Amino acid sequence: MDDTRMKEQASDSSDSIAGLKKLAIDFRDRRNWKQFHDAKNLAMGLSIEAAELQELFLWKSPAETDALLATEEGREKLRDEMADIMIFLLYLSEGAGIDLARAVRDKIAKNDRKYPVDKSFGSNRKYTDL
Repeated sequence: MDDTRMKEQASDSSDSIAGLKKLAIDFRDRRNWKQFHDAKNLAMGLSIEAAELQELFLWKSPAETDALLATEEGREKLRDEMADIMIFLLYLSEGAGIDLARAVRDKIAKNDRKYPVDKSFGSNRKYTDL
């Protein structure tokens, strides 16, 4: 699929997690990469992509970070690393049979119980210390 068709498909697809997953899985399957996508390797790949995101900010002061994010090049690097992380999450959720949208909703509900607003508002303490 050429770049134009990918863009058309992307715009035709929903921006929902299911739509993004379909787009990522289609990309992967057209390259016969599923054979490499076991849970262990996807988790490792996800960790590596997260490290690449961290590398953008490593050893930078807050002012240097702000300067990086003020440039189109810096924002594109950040965007690309964030997208790589999301793609690996989509592959992992597909392989493990996990509804990622449901998992996020459930986790937010759990966190809501752990961090009630009246105890956690404006606090950076862990729920066990509230």
